[in-house]
Amino acid sequence: MKPFAPCFAALALVTASAACADPAPADDQAKPVEPERTWAAHVQATDVFQYHPAFRSAFEGTNSLKGGEETANTVDASLIVGARPWAGGQIWFDLDMNQGFAPSNTLGAAGFVNGEGAKVGHNSPYFRPQRGFLRQTFDLGGDEQDLEPDLLELGEHTTRNRLVITAGKFSLTDVMDDNAYAHDPKNDFLNWALIDTGSWDYAADAWGFSYGVAAELYEGPWVFRTAAMDLSDVPNSPVLTGGVYKQFQLDEEIEYDQTWLGGRQGKIKLLGFATRGRMGRFDDAVRLAALTASTPDTALVRRYRTRLGVALNVEQPVSDHGGLFLRAGVDQGQYESYEYTDIDRTVAGGGQIDGSRWDRKDDTVALSLIVNGISKAHEAYLAAGGLGILVGDGRLPHPGAETIVEAYYSLAVIKAVHLTFDSQTIVNPAYNRDRGPAEVIGLRLHGQY
Repeated sequence: MKPFAPCFAALALVTASAACADPAPADDQAKPVEPERTWAAHVQATDVFQYHPAFRSAFEGTNSLKGGEETANTVDASLIVGARPWAGGQIWFDLDMNQGFAPSNTLGAAGFVNGEGAKVGHNSPYFRPQRGFLRQTFDLGGDEQDLEPDLLELGEHTTRNRLVITAGKFSLTDVMDDNAYAHDPKNDFLNWALIDTGSWDYAADAWGFSYGVAAELYEGPWVFRTAAMDLSDVPNSPVLTGGVYKQFQLDEEIEYDQTWLGGRQGKIKLLGFATRGRMGRFDDAVRLAALTASTPDTALVRRYRTRLGVALNVEQPVSDHGGLFLRAGVDQGQYESYEYTDIDRTVAGGGQIDGSRWDRKDDTVALSLIVNGISKAHEAYLAAGGLGILVGDGRLPHPGAETIVEAYYSLAVIKAVHLTFDSQTIVNPAYNRDRGPAEVIGLRLHGQY
């Protein structure tokens, strides 16, 4: 598939729309209060082309990142429509198109390299309605606030203290684990362990969406979030369970907006999750394999269990032009990952600045470091030949932490279209010291309006 070609039509629409838009008011002019929009329609298109040269590979398995030279290309586009049926209410619908394959068909690294790459790849374009939800905001008093319009926001005149309810089909990442510097693979980092906390095994189908309900209570500098979401029918499945939460996940997040550093408002978030579903223990799978002289498989030892985890998420501006972020998380480590990726503990941090210093204020440059790990039971399972969601080299004689460095430069072609140059270096891909390091170079073209 020729990189960027499938996006030209959508990006042409974005470019034309942006070029015809009214010029933004000067910074020193007061912006008038605009009436709330009653509806909006947006389009976005993202094309990611990635290449990695051959790297050291003593052996490969079913879920390995290919040791030979490889190129890969993914394309996605969205039509997003929102309407305001009554005061405080917003209804959103999102139709997505996907095409292509991420490197090694989205396998081979726990901190995978393409956040735009779905687990279900196709040579030809396919369409899916990914979101369809109602969001209702109830004002609870305090200072007035204006929420700016965005891809999934019409804009809202509201109050600082408020209750927001979201119900329907959406991504849990629309509501939780947000970070101003590392959360959007269309615009910032691409790695899975940066766009969300790697050990947060959030409920979702193979595309990252699920049915459920979420509530957010804003009270002064505090925000309290809770959600209940449907799990896939089996781990890492494109099909959701269905029914009234036969298998489900409960998530809680507490956010505190603080001004510790030079009076600049940062955010600290603590998230916890409990997954209730049929899942296997690593030690049970290894024990059964030893008794039957076979390869361990968690699917053979699944029981209805609870998997717990916590995550920390910090963002802190350090100037008007950039900031720092930190993510850290851990789960129990004894059960198979259910939805996201094979990470039991993770620490990731980095920073981002815009291009104001070189007269490119709409450009962005960023650098990050990720260290992912797994439990001893998880190591033993992979060493015996077990397969995870994304990893499994067939054996693991010399385990080690998976360490990743990602850097990117996002070049504003025009305000609505960005071309990003991305580099990721993976040391010990899939926790295997007998493979790598792997260097993955990428180009991303993205436009939205």
